[in-house]
Amino acid sequence: MKLKKILVVIISIPLIMFSVEAAPEGRMPASELMRLEEVPRGEIVRPLQQTLTSENSGLNPGYSVTPIQNTRPVSSDDPLPNVTAAAAIVIEASTGHVLYERNPDQRMFPASTTKMMTLITALENNNLDEIVTVGPGAYNADGSTLWLDVNEKIPLGELLYGMMLISGNDGAIAIAEHCGGTVADFAAMMTARAQELGATGTNFTNANGLPDSNHYTTARDLAIMAAHGFTLPHFEEICSTKEVSFPWIHDSTKLLRNENQMLWFYRGCNGIKTGYTDAAGRCLVTAAKQNGVQLIVVVLDSLYIWNDSIFLLDYGFGRVSSQTLIKPGEVVKTLPIISGRRKSMQVKTAGEIIMPVFEGDSNAYEIVYDLPETLTAPIKSGEPIGKIRVVLPDGREAAAIDVVTTLDVEQKSFFRLVLDKIKSFFA
Repeated sequence: MKLKKILVVIISIPLIMFSVEAAPEGRMPASELMRLEEVPRGEIVRPLQQTLTSENSGLNPGYSVTPIQNTRPVSSDDPLPNVTAAAAIVIEASTGHVLYERNPDQRMFPASTTKMMTLITALENNNLDEIVTVGPGAYNADGSTLWLDVNEKIPLGELLYGMMLISGNDGAIAIAEHCGGTVADFAAMMTARAQELGATGTNFTNANGLPDSNHYTTARDLAIMAAHGFTLPHFEEICSTKEVSFPWIHDSTKLLRNENQMLWFYRGCNGIKTGYTDAAGRCLVTAAKQNGVQLIVVVLDSLYIWNDSIFLLDYGFGRVSSQTLIKPGEVVKTLPIISGRRKSMQVKTAGEIIMPVFEGDSNAYEIVYDLPETLTAPIKSGEPIGKIRVVLPDGREAAAIDVVTTLDVEQKSFFRLVLDKIKSFFA
């Protein structure tokens, strides 16, 4: 292990000295992790409009962006000619409503944005407290690394953080082998699940996104996967974490720091994943939530991922607002109680439902109440007894919350139950 680290350091010294753009497959170039206003080598800097700040965009205080002239050809009707990505899309997550797109179905290499589907597949099929034993395949992984040792034993949940925050290719392999048996079998699971979700232009051959001619996706498909991810427990928690410490980290700080700079730059950013290979270019799937509206932005083969993502998020949030359909603690109905010491009880919502409102759209949502006709004692306060669902015009469920009880209600005594039976008989 020590020899491996020493060799990597010796080899890396000339690369650092002579080229900040050079980077191993799977690791973003150093220039992409520097100050926001820095421009990748080869771009032509021509300010096109006022500098973006926290006053006129979604940027957090202390950050600013000077728009950059796109040097790539763009369609004359593209509303965002400054965006440099070869393929891009902006969607609202709960509805899938597309707010912007550029070549959304063009086949592209996803690089490490692949790891988003690795995360989803692991979350849906495994428990976070499972112990992963690192194998030789993970130890010998190319590109960005967590410096895992063979036979190390690490909880799956912690390894998922390592994979998502600093793009550990070795972590992705260890996760795939633990959850799928082999990387190939796990990649097949990833592909099958992605296509079930509607990402039909996607095929995975590995769990980390290292180059393979048969490993591809589209901007639209990545947005579909990301939107699904936000419906899963722990997905947002992992993707939005800026820093985390674990005792197994092979560094004196024991600290992992997220490579997704948007978590610092943009208000409400809550994920998701960077990516870079020579074949894929610079890629980013990012997300932000403001006023109850969750947007997903994908940029693939971008000259400058941070600027592109900021422009796209600003554009998206400028074209959607929100409405509260269901308020928290709202009384839904009064239901009769069978065999209880009370005759009835009010039931209420356990949370709120906020839905997006789009420019020039009918914004028609159907609210469906799935509630029982009666309640049966004994009953505990706060017990879920039904749901309120918001259904889109095409029949898809966009949101749901529980309806809960508001009181403890004891069951009637045996004597009282018998007496009630007698009374009902003679009545």
